[in-house]
Amino acid sequence: MATQPKPAEDDELLFDMSVSFCGIKLKNPVLAASGTFGYGVEFEDIVTIEKLGGFVSKGLSREPMPGNPPPRLWETAAGMLNAIGLQNIGAKAFVEEKLPLLRKLKNVPVFCNVYGTCNEDYEETIRILNDGEGITAYELNVSCPNTQHGGMTFGADPTLLAEVVTVAKKAATRPLIVKLSPNVTSIPQMAKIAQDAGADAISLVNTFVGMAIDVETRKPRISNIVAGLSGPAIKPIALRMVYEAAKTVTIPVIGIGGISTAEDIVEFMLAGATAVEVGTANFWDPCASERLVDQLEKWCLEHRVQKISELTGGMLLS
Repeated sequence: MATQPKPAEDDELLFDMSVSFCGIKLKNPVLAASGTFGYGVEFEDIVTIEKLGGFVSKGLSREPMPGNPPPRLWETAAGMLNAIGLQNIGAKAFVEEKLPLLRKLKNVPVFCNVYGTCNEDYEETIRILNDGEGITAYELNVSCPNTQHGGMTFGADPTLLAEVVTVAKKAATRPLIVKLSPNVTSIPQMAKIAQDAGADAISLVNTFVGMAIDVETRKPRISNIVAGLSGPAIKPIALRMVYEAAKTVTIPVIGIGGISTAEDIVEFMLAGATAVEVGTANFWDPCASERLVDQLEKWCLEHRVQKISELTGGMLLS
């Protein structure tokens, strides 16, 4: 007896998980966020990195940085405080020691997070990275709250933000993504300033400034006193800010903040994000980014989403 073809309604849905921005095509919209995925190579024994849309390196500076003294981490309700202080090996060591190992990975876009304490630092760090083969784009860190100089100092001041983005864009030979701070009066204003200064895309949000105190010792839980709050606790605020920024600019937006489920990713895309970065979830589950790729594919199949990029900005208001 001849085998009968399956009814059309039972056919497996063909779908496209890829997204594109700044001339970069990602196999899916899931990136591992800066500061939560090391230099990438540390995770290759436990994560199939090739399944990710890509990853963002630890913040890289002109010279190596030791970071802040411990304690530097504290778990909070539905989140985490951290004040690592951008400890890193420096841009030159990254190009010489880490990048050759990353080039062995197949089809894994590498985004380098760039940090400085002055415009010259940002410029010189980018020039060092320009010589590195295999880097996809730069993410300009103007939003870290855990350093005494630089970082959020730039991201919270409209004039300084415009200056540093202009300098970085002139130096960069690759697309420039500007990572914005949520610790500002107006996210739309800062997003527009970044765009006008030459940013090819923006990513948001970085951590919120917070703190915790040990009531027994009456001392701060973090040696830096204040720290950056991340995790599910910040997601509703981050989502609102992504929505506001996406309505304001014409360049692509990458959503960040408390993402731990496939539904979280879909929310950020509906709010206007082209892609997302998964951060704090990597601390409690080192395989979180890979797991979310699988869960997102399943969600798309169950909801018959044929092209995931069409979710971007697709929130219905009525």
